[in-house]
Amino acid sequence: MADFVGAIDQGTTSSRFMIFDRNGSEIARRQVEHRQLLPAAGRVEHDAREIWENVRKTMDAALADAGLVAADLAAIGIANQRETVVLWERATGEPVAPAIVWQDTRTAADLKDLDAELLRERTGLPPATYFSATKVRWLLDDQPGLRKRAERGEVLFGTIDSWLIWNLTGGGLHITDVTNASRTQLMNLATLEWDPELLALFDIPAAMLPAIRSSAEVYGEALGTVPLAAAIGDQQAALFGQTCFAPGDAKCTYGTGNFVLLNTGTTPVRSTHGLLTTVAYKFKNQLPVYALEGSVAASGSAIQWLRDQLGILDSAADSETLAASVEDSAGVCFVPAFSGLFAPYWRPDARAAIVGLSRFHTAAHITRAALEAICHQTRDVVVAMARDSGTELDCLQVDGGVTANALCMQLQADILGVPVRRPAVAETTALGAAYAAGLAVGFWRSEDELRAHRREARVWQPTWPAARRTESIDRWNKAVSRTLDWV
Repeated sequence: MADFVGAIDQGTTSSRFMIFDRNGSEIARRQVEHRQLLPAAGRVEHDAREIWENVRKTMDAALADAGLVAADLAAIGIANQRETVVLWERATGEPVAPAIVWQDTRTAADLKDLDAELLRERTGLPPATYFSATKVRWLLDDQPGLRKRAERGEVLFGTIDSWLIWNLTGGGLHITDVTNASRTQLMNLATLEWDPELLALFDIPAAMLPAIRSSAEVYGEALGTVPLAAAIGDQQAALFGQTCFAPGDAKCTYGTGNFVLLNTGTTPVRSTHGLLTTVAYKFKNQLPVYALEGSVAASGSAIQWLRDQLGILDSAADSETLAASVEDSAGVCFVPAFSGLFAPYWRPDARAAIVGLSRFHTAAHITRAALEAICHQTRDVVVAMARDSGTELDCLQVDGGVTANALCMQLQADILGVPVRRPAVAETTALGAAYAAGLAVGFWRSEDELRAHRREARVWQPTWPAARRTESIDRWNKAVSRTLDWV
């Protein structure tokens, strides 16, 4: 019997393939970055073909590193960047345009005509450029004749999970799972089916849509040999990888953006404080589990901006050393609203700002302010989550690349005022995809078995006195107000 499970973790900036054993321990990983295509202000695109090629490269390389072949894998699961849109030809499998990334704001002008009450009631989501539907409509309107081809089923739509499944199965399957479908603004949150009224609202042909399936079941065979047994949006996968299976369990993933999810059980909780109601996961014959989510557009990408656009960092890892060279940000506040502000503000018109500068300040102060911004944005979401759910967090489970920055995690504990806990396997997005696929094929038997695998790597305790925390929060709120007044 195969002794390992593989996981594709296809994120906003890179593709990763990881292999895990029965204890949930990492056996091998490979990761390849892909290009961020920025053709104009507010536009963010990916080459879907490049993403697929990188996924194949990482799979082959990780298996080779571990001395394994595909037959040694009991199953493969997929976790993916969610709202990003790919349109491709059914006949050739070739994309008809660059993929439009979730960060892209080109459809901001279209939001004013949307029925906000209908969207929230049917989908749990507010009008926002973040989600897939307006992106699909933009593409169909942009290319002459494309909508007619979509109506005939000649052009297909999918989020990244659908695109990867199509390629992994040689064009045999055009499907998505409920977690990804719930982020399109086209799926009814109650029925878990495409909503005809929403399709009409966005003028999107049903013939181009993938079939909606559960998050963990055997869909088919990947590359002709391995059971493809899970597809789950990356943030829901991280919730699963953190073993947040009980209502009230919460996690925050730090990647390109920050994403806080709170398990609310089998009953969806409608937010009144700027959060999203979304599907957390669904197994084939079980009721769906729902979550409240707060999404932050820019966290790790703010550090990338300091590296790539300003050139004050040689690598993202240098941010910790540089920020630690000063005691604090000396009053500087950085609001990285490059794609507007997501939860709890939902202001696509907001613009990034660095405020409080004087000639005294250095690159170190700006870098420390960027780390503080990551943490303040997380706190904004946690506060909204407590108001919606009535549950105050007594700790925050964290994962993702930014958690390697110990200074940032200490700042997070200080700004939140609660302990921050990082598991031994920090890449819980991939782990969650592996867990879901493994459960689907019986590699693991129960959620209790998965909980038993959890190991803590480090805990950060808050050290700031209340007065310092309040001062920092007040300064942050003032800076945020400046970004909202810009346009």
